[in-house]
Amino acid sequence: MDQHVEFEDRPDVTDPVVLFAFGGWNDGGEAATTAARYLRDRWGARRFASIDPEEFFDFQVNRPHVLLEDGQTRRLEWPACEFFAAHVHDRDVVVFIGIEPNNRWRTFIEALLSVVRELHPRLLVTLGAFLADVPHTRTAPVTAASADDRWAARLGVEPSRYEGPTGIVGVLHESARVVGLPTVSLWGAAPHYLPSGTNPKVALSLLRKLGALLEMPIDTDDVETAVAIWEKQVREVVEEDENLVQYVARLEDAAGDNEPLGQIPSADQLAEELEAFLRDNPEEGGSRT
Repeated sequence: MDQHVEFEDRPDVTDPVVLFAFGGWNDGGEAATTAARYLRDRWGARRFASIDPEEFFDFQVNRPHVLLEDGQTRRLEWPACEFFAAHVHDRDVVVFIGIEPNNRWRTFIEALLSVVRELHPRLLVTLGAFLADVPHTRTAPVTAASADDRWAARLGVEPSRYEGPTGIVGVLHESARVVGLPTVSLWGAAPHYLPSGTNPKVALSLLRKLGALLEMPIDTDDVETAVAIWEKQVREVVEEDENLVQYVARLEDAAGDNEPLGQIPSADQLAEELEAFLRDNPEEGGSRT
């Protein structure tokens, strides 16, 4: 077993689905990790292994946290990359929740796959989210892609055609393909113009797409409640800025065309698009800087 993996025990699982979600570049609106944490908690998944963060993280970027327990005892919490196992609806599921590492990606991936190979999974699924020019008022779109022919023929799954910069999710998929593990990636699109923070609406779309893909019921009542609260808060923020109201209206018109999401845009491209709209519409209240 890989020296970077710390096992608490070996889970007794058969033919599991293994889900991965990483915080960071792959987690627009924190939607992927929110969905994964929700599943972990809803399913009562038990932690069985973790990755030692020492060699993979720049602790000046991903700093450890000092926590208080019972208001007195101080505890140090390092960046966590953890595996959890659960038995749900007569099947075994493993959930990994972590952070995109700063260093030694290939070594990090090999540590992950050393755990996965020991579990003998039937499928590896990654959850991701990216910032896009989509309106917050519509259902968050989710795309599913796979390089595995058996899964590419299933519900709404397309061959992966993305070209461009990638994160740890992309490296994981390629490494899994090389060793013969079938994989599917789910990507949700989060509105780029909203303030940073958790977007439960994208997390909800990811959960629904995952449930349909796996033909597995997922109770999302709590997430739907969070979405209703979030939508009210966002609506109040957007309505305070007439420029933003007009920009969202334009995105709604474009969303009505049902165009594919296409390639993941960069943050610079999204910022340029928003700035261009504001420059072209000075009558709506002037430019924002």
